[in-house]
Amino acid sequence: MQYPVLQQPVSFSEEIKKSRFICYLQPVSNLEEAKQFWQKVRAEHPDARHHCWATVAGAPNDSQQYGFSDDGEPSGTAGKPMLNVLLGSGLGEICAVVVRYYGGILLGTGGLVRAYGNGVQQALKLATTTIKIERQQYQLLCQYAQWAWLEAMLKHFDVEIVQQQFTDQVCLTLAIAEEQAIQLNHQLNERSAGQLQLQLIED
Repeated sequence: MQYPVLQQPVSFSEEIKKSRFICYLQPVSNLEEAKQFWQKVRAEHPDARHHCWATVAGAPNDSQQYGFSDDGEPSGTAGKPMLNVLLGSGLGEICAVVVRYYGGILLGTGGLVRAYGNGVQQALKLATTTIKIERQQYQLLCQYAQWAWLEAMLKHFDVEIVQQQFTDQVCLTLAIAEEQAIQLNHQLNERSAGQLQLQLIED
């Protein structure tokens, strides 16, 4: 599986009816990191009235990694609209925090939904992204006589060699995306007459 992720943090600031909204986008790799980032922004803006946040902290389709908070704004007016914008972007491993300095004029629920959602949208326009490929780790054992053609074969695949050990045989730990692993296994099987195959390393 692959999906876009942020290359570096982004911020966007705007004023709406005297309230100042500052949106921060940050790459994160799990919910815990997203919460730590939210706490960090809160600490940096102790005088702000609200610190609302939303995160897609894993793959975009992994709802276990979603999170959001209205942080005192009326329910459904901040965190959820922010999360919807993040989900619409297709990005994964991202956290958005919008800080609001209240300016004395009420925006109403519709105005808040627009303000929080738009802050994230505008920040996303400034973002640079890169594609993340989710890889799994596999072990592969081969004899020294097979190593030359195996090494040549691996160059045709998007494979990361995590570790290689040369003992009585060659032991490789490889990180590969699932589709690539299926194709590689097929070729290994053919070339080695069924002797070589990838073994998935369970977490």
